[in-house]
Amino acid sequence: MASSLLSVASHSVSPSMREIHNKGKPRVGGSTLRFDKGLNSFSNSRSSGRISMTAAVNVSQFEGIPMAPPDPILGVSEAFKADTSDLKLNLGVGAYRTEELQPYVLNVVKKAENLMLERGDNKEYLPIEGLAAFNKATAELLLGADNPAIKQQRVATVQGLSGTGSLRLGAALIERYFPGAKVLISAPTWGNHKNIFNDARVPWSEYRYYDPKTVGLDFEGMIEDIKSAPEGTFVVLHGCAHNPTGIDPTPEQWEIIANVIQDKNHIPFFDVAYQGFASGSLDEDAASVRLFVARGMEVLVAQSYSKNLGLYAERIGAINVISSSPESAARVKSQLKRLARPMYSNPPVHGARIVADVVGNPTLFNEWKAEMEMMAGRIKNVRQQLYDSIISKDKSGKDWSFILKQIGMFSFTGLNKNQSDNMTNKWRVYMTKDGRISLAGLSLAKCEYLADAIIDSYHNVS
Repeated sequence: MASSLLSVASHSVSPSMREIHNKGKPRVGGSTLRFDKGLNSFSNSRSSGRISMTAAVNVSQFEGIPMAPPDPILGVSEAFKADTSDLKLNLGVGAYRTEELQPYVLNVVKKAENLMLERGDNKEYLPIEGLAAFNKATAELLLGADNPAIKQQRVATVQGLSGTGSLRLGAALIERYFPGAKVLISAPTWGNHKNIFNDARVPWSEYRYYDPKTVGLDFEGMIEDIKSAPEGTFVVLHGCAHNPTGIDPTPEQWEIIANVIQDKNHIPFFDVAYQGFASGSLDEDAASVRLFVARGMEVLVAQSYSKNLGLYAERIGAINVISSSPESAARVKSQLKRLARPMYSNPPVHGARIVADVVGNPTLFNEWKAEMEMMAGRIKNVRQQLYDSIISKDKSGKDWSFILKQIGMFSFTGLNKNQSDNMTNKWRVYMTKDGRISLAGLSLAKCEYLADAIIDSYHNVS
């Protein structure tokens, strides 16, 4: 056994112990010289004329496993917590904060939780596909309750472990039933996209998206790369509020993207993490997905309720597959369930009930929309204030208007790694190294300080 004392006689010495035994075996008469690694010392023991040795072995079976690097996003929060500076700002993780920079639990969530207590809801296992009321609500929220795809039963919806787990289920479906298929993801994209497809053993490549010269969308490059991808490629698209850039195509550009994907017989795979949270409108933020579905295209959509309902820790989301027929949708759903079973068996119930109650109750639904508008509005105000602060301080003539053109909780500042490091090391502003900042973690009162940090880092660090 590892980390236990092993007594080994000369006739039964293992290969590893023979090495120890043969390398300098000091003898004292019929004694055995014993080295206790735990005490860092040798000791003698009698052995009736035979040489024996006792050593402490402290080698783990997991010795070959290397230390993993810190997560590029969650690691930012760990570093922030360790900093004792009063000036520190955490603009790394995409989580909404109040003007006082405190976590916010939506009032409508509290009301939904009270409803559960009043009903005396139990904690029994959910089916593999999740809570039926949630699955109905989430598909209708995404596509619209009157969408023909729903009425024709062409939508396979399975509750997933928020956006990440839903994407992972979709990736597993691709790996198992589309052998050889490739995935296209935007450059840049959310940091976990690559991890998800890597772990699912689905090969991916990137299409151009961000143009550093304009701090805007490289639309021509995006279209060219999607066109040149092999037929039947899965194209990962951000439904709204692109992460990390905050740069979205215009409605006209979405039409062109849909044309190209349809002509190439590609399959769009939408990641919808911010419905209602980007613009404040549930319908406006779902317009890109609904455009593709209205064309009769087969589409995958992963959803998350971490941001728009503030259910970060509940891990509530869904994978939706919109198919061309009810029969194929039923088969897809059966296989999604089959994939989910050995992964996590079945999903958690608490968040699912919250979503089902909020979306299914007209009063709560309207209250939720008002709270989403409030949260989205606060981020828009912070975005405007940051821009105003920068242009009032920076007289270099640099165009900072990209800040206002971006949407959602993030701003892609255009700062490089060295400049981002300066933001942290000098100004105590914690952010990801690609230059992304979360405006949801910024207050109006801190905008001037952040403006000073950005101007200094941009002009004085190369």
